[in-house]
Amino acid sequence: MGVRGLQGFVGSTCPHICTTVNLHELAESHRAKYPGSTPTIVVDAMCCLRYWYTAESWVCGGQWREYYSALRDFLAAFTSAGIKLIFFFDGTVEPGKRDEWVKRRLKNNREISRIFHYIKSKREQPGRNMFFIPSGLAIFTRFALKSLGQETFCSLQEADYEVASYGLQHNCLGILGEDTDYLIYDTCPYLSIGDLCLESLQTILLCREKLCESLGLRVSDLPLLACLLGNDITPEGMFESFRYKCLSSYASVKENAGKKGNIILAVSDYISKVLHLYQGEKKIEEMLPLGPNKALFYKGVTSYLLPGQKSPWLVQKPKSIITDKQMASLNPGSKQEVPMCIDPEFKQEVPVCTNPESMQEVPMCMDPEPNQEASVCMDRESKPEVPMCTDPESKPEVPLYTNPESKQKSPSEIDPKCNLEALTCTYPEVKQEDAMDMEPEIKQATMVSESEILKVARMHHVHSESYLVYNILSSGEIECSNTLEDELDQALPSQAFIYRPVRQRVYSLLLEDWKDGASTGPVVKEWFVYPGNSLKHPDLVRPLQMTVQGGTPSLEVLWLSQEPAAQARRLDTLLACFNLSSSREELQSVESPLRALCCLLIYLFVQVDTLSLEDLHAFIAQALCLQGKSTSQLMHLQLDYINSRAVQLGSLLVRGLTTLVLVNSACGFPWTTSDFMPWNVFDGKLFHQKYLQSEKGYGVETLLEQNRSWLTTFHNLKAVVCKACSKENRRIVGRIHWNSHYTGRQGRQGHGSYRSGSTHGHSGQSWRDQGSVQLSNPSLCTLRTRPLL
Repeated sequence: MGVRGLQGFVGSTCPHICTTVNLHELAESHRAKYPGSTPTIVVDAMCCLRYWYTAESWVCGGQWREYYSALRDFLAAFTSAGIKLIFFFDGTVEPGKRDEWVKRRLKNNREISRIFHYIKSKREQPGRNMFFIPSGLAIFTRFALKSLGQETFCSLQEADYEVASYGLQHNCLGILGEDTDYLIYDTCPYLSIGDLCLESLQTILLCREKLCESLGLRVSDLPLLACLLGNDITPEGMFESFRYKCLSSYASVKENAGKKGNIILAVSDYISKVLHLYQGEKKIEEMLPLGPNKALFYKGVTSYLLPGQKSPWLVQKPKSIITDKQMASLNPGSKQEVPMCIDPEFKQEVPVCTNPESMQEVPMCMDPEPNQEASVCMDRESKPEVPMCTDPESKPEVPLYTNPESKQKSPSEIDPKCNLEALTCTYPEVKQEDAMDMEPEIKQATMVSESEILKVARMHHVHSESYLVYNILSSGEIECSNTLEDELDQALPSQAFIYRPVRQRVYSLLLEDWKDGASTGPVVKEWFVYPGNSLKHPDLVRPLQMTVQGGTPSLEVLWLSQEPAAQARRLDTLLACFNLSSSREELQSVESPLRALCCLLIYLFVQVDTLSLEDLHAFIAQALCLQGKSTSQLMHLQLDYINSRAVQLGSLLVRGLTTLVLVNSACGFPWTTSDFMPWNVFDGKLFHQKYLQSEKGYGVETLLEQNRSWLTTFHNLKAVVCKACSKENRRIVGRIHWNSHYTGRQGRQGHGSYRSGSTHGHSGQSWRDQGSVQLSNPSLCTLRTRPLL
């Protein structure tokens, strides 16, 4: 989100800091100035998702072929200009920013409610003003960029810090994003993705030097200003009274600046005229009303300091330049062995709760689930020396099983470690107890020991090759953002619950020291968004033991072994995570890329009894028809109307594909990643079309667009799914055979319509309540949403 009010202020009051630049020309100037150097732009990918997703349809689950094509065109434009792009994605949510994350997720819930209300009343997709990015877009964008040959990284801390740090250290042409924090960091120039014209490669450069000139500040004052205005670390209300005092005494109020703009001017004026006067003579807490928020304030200021930088607003010993985000590992004998990667190691982890009884107010869930002026702003002749730490032992000595599709090299590594003594030494005004408040992760432990396994997990995480695995191993805390789910549709459980049993088996696999029945086994904190979840606390979810033929293999076998039999063990483990070991032979008979989709469909139809034969026909038909369609054909596909249930089913399937990414990476990549990339197996509009046709009773030939060559494959896939479901006593029937108990879909006739687990239920509870209930019976570990007929 950046600094409160700064984006609007720049546009309305200081438009002169925004300069139109041509990236072709900037690249040429860079090559002339640095011969032999490739002009590089570091991209904050999370800021660019809305810019990249240009497909007209967005509610049906995603137009993935169109999206992939748009990414290819984006890359081609920069390649033609000789500009290299480096992409960064958020890889974690830092504990200090969890409240802000929750606030945004709850806001998104309200937006999703309005979207479904619109769809059900208008039977059409809302306008772009209500646009909501398709589920899984950020996850699959990483893999799309990698498949297109791009260097793509997943952060180990807040992504904007790693982006700014990379841009500074590698003398990048600029940072492409949409976050005013990039005006605060003292790094390379900030380029707007929102104003980028891809055809001409023109965009807006926001110059922090000109911003400082307008505000009467120095660049080193900007972190202080950001914290006083409010950002993701210091809440907006923290200095509200202070800002209004500044405004009341500000004599140069501008009518065109508005209230927020004048507050920024007034606070800047106070910094330049009052605080500068006493700088070096008084401590900052003697000049500002920090009160009990002192530690949080210091944390906010230091969060903007990149490696090698220091703040004049924090009293420092002359030789100390290391902050809590910059603690470089300068000791070659350090025990911290890190693979070659961007590794700020400022990974904020949570305490691992092994005794659920000690967490009284936290729910326990066991249920499964070029312009000349611009060139001045870009000239950074004087750059601080950056302490670098590269690990000579970054290449493991043992055989390493890696994703065979990965060919990416990682840049030089920085390994700053949070260190309490260094923090208090660098900033003596920060007392030890304050430092502990600032950095709760200082006293944290990882879920597993620092081992070869953890290093491999971190490497795959940083290189965007896995999903959630490192987060589970290192901190035991994961999150999943909003999904297009209708909170009023009680017939379809949330994806958070449907796929929870799979995640629980993955937890058992990754946290392998846990033993079945242990009362103090580990729990994983799940911050999953679903209807009815207030997100006041995470759901605490325990591992669920699984059965693998021959016994569950260790992570060493799955990840490191190069024995011929290891690949079969990986596949056995993957199927066991979905509880589909008995269907191994049938699934092996299905060709790629439909095998992974077939696995997912079996799991879904076993788990959710309100999925019908018509739904199965629609899922299979769209996957087959997709193979023969061009991006242009999919783009021009027209729908008669939009069905809210089909919207939810589309998002449900895509979330299943992200679950496949998690399981495949946890099991050592038994399947080729491309097999479950959505642009190969799913198209939102195409599925919606098949759903509407199937709902109207159209025959299979019509669903397959009269292509008889697909008819045999269709019936084979259907037979595999139905046979596997029958082994679980799940008979897939058409809606015409449903009884009145669950044909209405408007709600549930009491809690008895669903049960959780094979023999246990929760009296008075629906599946939507289960995520926030503390459960004590270890047997209640699986969610089976089966109507009791």
